[in-house]
Amino acid sequence: MSAVTAPAVPRLGFLGTGWIGRLRMEAIAASGVADVAALADPDGDCLAAAARTAPGAALHRADLDELLAADLDGIVIATPSALHAGQAIRALEHGVAVFCQKPLGRTAAETSAVVAAAQRSGLLLGVDMSYRHTAAALALRERVRAGAIGPVHAVDLVFHNAYGPDKPWFLDPALSGGGCAVDLGIHLADLLLWVLDFPVVTGVDARRWRAGAPAGAGVAEDLCLATIDLAGGTVARLACSWFSHEGRDCVLEATFRGRDGAVSLQNTGGSFYDFGVQLRRGTSAHAIVSPPDDWGGRAAVDWARRLRAGERFDPEVRRLIDVAAVVDGMLGR
Repeated sequence: MSAVTAPAVPRLGFLGTGWIGRLRMEAIAASGVADVAALADPDGDCLAAAARTAPGAALHRADLDELLAADLDGIVIATPSALHAGQAIRALEHGVAVFCQKPLGRTAAETSAVVAAAQRSGLLLGVDMSYRHTAAALALRERVRAGAIGPVHAVDLVFHNAYGPDKPWFLDPALSGGGCAVDLGIHLADLLLWVLDFPVVTGVDARRWRAGAPAGAGVAEDLCLATIDLAGGTVARLACSWFSHEGRDCVLEATFRGRDGAVSLQNTGGSFYDFGVQLRRGTSAHAIVSPPDDWGGRAAVDWARRLRAGERFDPEVRRLIDVAAVVDGMLGR
């Protein structure tokens, strides 16, 4: 990773101003680390809503071309998943840094192509793996890496959502890349590898269902159960689902089990946003982190801050190819 003289305040464009794109824009704007210079979205209502919190931004109803002509330092991409890789590559090749909503690509191959474009251009590439930036995940990772529970031999990862996608393209793997495995499972796969410092994955075995029936190729699953084998013998069990019968909005858990104890991240009260971490030994549990924690826009703000500091291509982004390869394995490809 290298740095060069950066603009005093980077000028950013936002491609896609739906709910998630608008939240990331608002977080960056509130941080003051970058200028919201331009917004682009074919949906006039989304564009108008975003413009209310960025009154000085130029508005575009067309596509990426208008943003690339707007003399920007970076672009934040929050469009449908099928567009991510192509749009990110075009922006990077145009000389513009990129922060992209996950998944960066629908497959490991697409992800690798974007990372290669970032390396060729030497530009900063960020991806919204937002849970890495929660206080809970950071505390869990620190305890595991510090050896607080001894060597990790087993991991349980769960992300069940009582709801599901509200846009039809999510249910078309050609557009989304897959079902809940791409939407939710990717976060669990990322936490697994990130916490353990990216061990080699030696095998992935998974089963997928849609509406209670086995999901074949070309079907976006709403339930996926997977076993992930890692070098050294560690085994992870991963479960994710949409439209799940959990008696609450959401279940999100990541428990790392070691010889001397366990560290567990869990959402509280069924919340999508509130997380705690416990260090467990036998029948005792010690709270390490408790909510609240305003983490939603942290990944985007971190990227914008690094861009302002003049940071360039970071080789660590290649790790996202490993994460995408696990998701490929979950989808049987």
